[in-house]
This record gives sequence, structure tokens and C-alpha cells, in this order.
Amino acid sequence: MSRSPRRTIAVLVACVLLPPLSAASCGDEPSGVTVGTATRGTVAEVVEASGAVTARAAATVTSPAAGTLGSLLVEPGGKVTKGQVVAIIDSPATEQRLDAATEALDATSSGTVATGGSTSSYIAARAETDANAAAAFEEARAAADKITDPVLRAALRTQADAAQTQYQAISDAAGSAVRSLQRGVASVGEAVNALTAAQRLQAQQAYDLAGAAVDALTLHAPVSGVVQLGGTGSATAPSLTDLITNADPAAAAAPGPLPGIDTAVPEGAPVAPGTAILTIVDTARLGVTAEIDETDVLLVSTKTNGTIELDAAPGITYPATVRAIDLLPTTSARGGVSYRVHLTLAKPSADDAPTPRPGMSAIVRLNVREATDAITVPASAILSTDGHDTVWTIRAGKATQTPVTLGVQGEDIVQITKGLTAGDPIVTAGTDQVTPGQPLP
Repeated sequence: MSRSPRRTIAVLVACVLLPPLSAASCGDEPSGVTVGTATRGTVAEVVEASGAVTARAAATVTSPAAGTLGSLLVEPGGKVTKGQVVAIIDSPATEQRLDAATEALDATSSGTVATGGSTSSYIAARAETDANAAAAFEEARAAADKITDPVLRAALRTQADAAQTQYQAISDAAGSAVRSLQRGVASVGEAVNALTAAQRLQAQQAYDLAGAAVDALTLHAPVSGVVQLGGTGSATAPSLTDLITNADPAAAAAPGPLPGIDTAVPEGAPVAPGTAILTIVDTARLGVTAEIDETDVLLVSTKTNGTIELDAAPGITYPATVRAIDLLPTTSARGGVSYRVHLTLAKPSADDAPTPRPGMSAIVRLNVREATDAITVPASAILSTDGHDTVWTIRAGKATQTPVTLGVQGEDIVQITKGLTAGDPIVTAGTDQVTPGQPLP
């Protein structure tokens, strides 16, 4: 049966007035006050945060062009090495472009430019060659822009830019030769040779760009790792950032995949540019990312050690070491400021411990400070008064509030760097029930 506050106060006063009774009891009513001593020992301070398991890398392989999935050369769960061929896309439109470029290249290799012999015909021939080159560059860039793989897209665009720069130089030389012919300072042969060189270069570049697009239909593993068919989750782009920044409102409004339906692309199925064929996850070195509050992050440094416990494997701890700390903060949904910390996950000592999977939730405990052979007291002994830390000490049998300076603060034990010596009698529990001068054993 609970007692009223007035009843509790009366009992405490009675205890104070009866010195023969212990501080822990007053008749049959316990007061909750416990007396102990400051001791020497080791204190470890731990910063705790929530986190998630991360893979070393993950790359989604996507279709570079519209067509069909001609061949899928890997199995889900299989291991691949970087550069290994994993799939081949059949794209008639891309292959027809290469066929046309091949015919044009063969035509220019058989002779010189054909003109009517007049200056206007040379001008028209150069304009036609320039137009063909511009069309080839435009097609190459358009094809590259449809590729979601940023590395491959950048490589094809760079190739198109370099080809255009090279062609522009030889086109300018052809134009100069034609103008010199108009002024009568160059021969017809010089103009023909310059135009022929421009046409051959244009055809060769169109062939090279078309060939690069066809080569891109053979998909290679960008990293070594384990295969997962499709994209990451329900995404069909290589990264969540791309999905957010390049989101199509119509696509965003479309319903996601139905539960129980396999979204992997089978062989022979049609694909569009950017369709996710498979994702390769590099699990050679697992890590953990954790959000550390701004009040604790200055205690964390690289090489700080700690342990990880997975929600999926309670009771099993995995050693971890801080690898990097983000310089810029993140803001939580509650408005607090935190910093992302990256840890390297090591294998646990238990041989039968399960292998973590990327994305699993984890509790991170970092050992940020430790003090050995330190003066320690239970954390319950610390009382904050007017912004200052104090401890109830017992001097001459009476309670005295003594200011102390805290050092390393563990979960249950804290270090006292100033104010106490080992063996000093103190109140270890029930500090809120003690008053100055109260008799204590």
C-alpha cells in the first residue's frame, strides 16, 4: 500500500532523530539510503548510437540501350570478379547504326571525294560532311545520355567530345583549302585532298562511336562481389540520389512492384535504357555507419574501438574500429545535430556467429575513454546541485556535501579526479533523501 508524501517525510525525520538505527532502515521501513566508500578501479566511457551495416561497394549494372536481354551469364548469389562479362543486350537499332557506319567508312576508303569540279560543289561537299559529322556526334551523345551507369556514360561522352574536336580541326583545314581555291592560290588537288581527309575522318569517327555503343551492350561487372538480380530494392537506377534528383513525377506516382512478384529481368525480356539488370555487392569488407550526437562526437577519433550488436543477432557482439568521421553534420528528424561515423566491422570470436547483411540495424558502442587505477564511485552517488557535481561524504558521522570533479564517466561507475580519496565513506544511493548534517554510519 502506497504512502502519502506527508507520511514519507515523517518517517525520514524519525530516522534522523534515532541515531541507533542504521541509515538503511528505520524500524521496518527502509529509507533507501546506502553507504559505501570511494574505491580504485578502471572506468570505461562508452558512446552508444544506432547504426546500419554497410557493404564496401554496390554497383547496379543497367542496360545502355533499348532492346532485349540476350544473355544473362550469372546466377543470383554467385560471385563475380571486376571486369567479368555478366550479360549481353541485343539492340537492333544500335547494331544497325554500326552497320550503316561500316558501309560509309568502306565507301570513303575506296577513293577521293566526288564533286562536280566547281568551287560551289566543293563548298557543298564540305557542308554535307560537316552535317554528317554533327549527326554522328549528336547520336553518340544521345545514346550516352540514356545510359545510367555514370562511368560508362562519361566515357562515351568524352569519346564523342574528343572526336568532335579532332574533326573540327580537319574540317577547318578543308574549309581553308576551299577558300584558297576560290582565291586562286590553291590547286584543285589540294582542295580535293583536304575534303577527302575530312570525309574519311568523319566516317571513321562515326564508325568508332557506333562501335563503342555496340561494345557497351556487353555488360561487365564494375566491381567484384556477389550478384543480386535487378536493382537495389525496387529502384532501377544505380543510386538513390539519382532517383531523387532526376525523379520523373509520372514515374514517382506509379505504383511499385507487387509483393510476391519477381522483378528480375529474364532472358529475352525487353529492356529500356537504364533498366537494372543486376546489382553486384562487394561484401569483402563489411562496415557500419552510425549517427553520433554532437555532444559525443568530439570524444570519437579514428581507430576508436567498439562493439556492434545486430538487432537480428541479439547477444552476439562484433568488434569494430572507427575508420572515418564525416566533417559535415546531418540533421535528424527531431532537429538534433549528429555526425556520421564509419566503422570497419571485424569477425566475431564465435565461429558460429552469423554473417551480417548490408542494411541490418545495429547498436554501436564505442569505447571513447578509459581510466585505470582511478578513484571511482557509483554513478548513483553523483548529485548535481546548481550546475555543480557533488557527493555526500560522511565526516564525523554526519552527511557533508562535497564538490567533486568528474573524469571518465562509465554507465555505472564514474571517475573522480578531484574532491575524494580512495576509502572516503560516501552515500552511494538515495542521495536525494539526505540532508546536510544528517547522522549516517
